[in-house]
Amino acid sequence: MGGIVQINVSLGGLPKRPILGGMITPLGLAGDGHAHPEIHGGPRQAVLLIGAETIDELKARGYPVFYGALGENLTTRGLDRRELRVGQQLRAGAAILEITKVRGPCAALDIYGPAIKQEIYDAEVNAGDPASPRWGMSGFYARVIEPGGVYPDDPIVIFSVAC
Repeated sequence: MGGIVQINVSLGGLPKRPILGGMITPLGLAGDGHAHPEIHGGPRQAVLLIGAETIDELKARGYPVFYGALGENLTTRGLDRRELRVGQQLRAGAAILEITKVRGPCAALDIYGPAIKQEIYDAEVNAGDPASPRWGMSGFYARVIEPGGVYPDDPIVIFSVAC
């Protein structure tokens, strides 16, 4: 079991800034915008989750990142990214989410240094191989199975395994 450290939104683009709580709707976190809606968002990419452990690791490597910097809606702690798979369902606060894909990093992340994309994503991740040491560092997109409220310190729990 993990927990939600921070909930983040923006009017579009990076970074996303923390809010005190929010409502996860079928199209994502209420009040969150996308700079490129043809690429980001929509029902299959409604919510982006990234582990605080990943952000902490990148910060320790010298990248000027913070929670929300990578564009995540939910900054989590305590979920092992190496164990997350497409198809798994999670309860995040009162919402139920299903992981739909690993997020492929975009050029917007270059503001944190041109090498950051290579730190969080590689050819193995792109091929769907969870054996990559970078698996899940770029985050996971999820669709909303059941809308609901979400707040910092809410639990986030995997309750189904992927097929």
